[in-house]
Amino acid sequence: MQRQSIIAYGEPLQATTADTPSPTGKEIVIKVHHCGVCHSDIHMQDGYFDLGRDKQLDVRAGRELPFTLGHEIEGEVAAIGPDVDQIKVGDHYAVYPWIGCGACDLCLGDEEIYCARARHLGITIDGGFASHVVVPDAKYLLDASGIDPAFAGTCMCSGLTALSALKKLVDQSGKLLKGPIMIVGLGGVGMIAVEIAKAIFDTPPFVADIDASKRQAALELGASEAFDSADRDAVKAAIKKSGGGVSGSVDFAGAEGSVRFGHSVLRKGGKLVIAGLIGGHFEIAIPMFPLRSIGIQGSFVGTLDEAKELLDMVRARKVNPIAIEKRTLDTANQSLDDLRNGKVIGRVVLTP
Repeated sequence: MQRQSIIAYGEPLQATTADTPSPTGKEIVIKVHHCGVCHSDIHMQDGYFDLGRDKQLDVRAGRELPFTLGHEIEGEVAAIGPDVDQIKVGDHYAVYPWIGCGACDLCLGDEEIYCARARHLGITIDGGFASHVVVPDAKYLLDASGIDPAFAGTCMCSGLTALSALKKLVDQSGKLLKGPIMIVGLGGVGMIAVEIAKAIFDTPPFVADIDASKRQAALELGASEAFDSADRDAVKAAIKKSGGGVSGSVDFAGAEGSVRFGHSVLRKGGKLVIAGLIGGHFEIAIPMFPLRSIGIQGSFVGTLDEAKELLDMVRARKVNPIAIEKRTLDTANQSLDDLRNGKVIGRVVLTP
């Protein structure tokens, strides 16, 4: 099989070949038709996350090189193991990649995204920047019928991350917050978040980004107000437009400036959810937590049930696909560089 793989961290991916795997037990081999390019792939390629103040979180351990990235996978069943039921060769599926050990309390409780022995496709085991990928169990193959196949794969990370983060904007009774919310960072995840927010909140969202073209694209998707988060007057403008501050912010960039902005535009009692991973350092004075009564929470992708929920929303046309640009597998490096340099609006999807 053909792959685009990490040969050395911090270096360009290289074309590699390997024998097409033969599935055993409950395994399924998927012939990859589409695989989205995600900002997390950049961190894996680099081998670290930026913690700010010249500190890094080293993520090079735990995988053998060459290693194949890619976790937003859609494709066709090419082969099944002897213990697989109700799955046929030729069937098409989106692949849920956030796989745990399957045996711990977290995995048994639909929280395997937090499993300490993760088997995440394209993160800890080989993923979809390849002609084929091995899925350990049929329960991770999700029906994406009636959905654009290229978009279905992106739902497994960008869409899922957006839905799960937005659903965390709830009050103490568990109900979604009222009034305008702010979406910060309009990459692929932020763009689909605009679509999802329109479907689940009572008013269209506000958005913020440093890129004017992305702000315009979000307005065309239905965002009600757009702000340049690098503009020193943007916080005051957002507070004024929202009548005293937004009830909640979700930061899909996860940079120092974006987190500061998302936090600063909150009303008293508001909530900030951070889902982005660009990196850096953020500080807040401790007395401000009780004085402003704000909440800050992290959000990491989403559960298997949330992935199914999102596909149902897309199939029901409650959530529309964002812009997709299809590229061949051999453009993986250029696609990562374009994403790194902020040149992508929507999502790039590789087509092995």
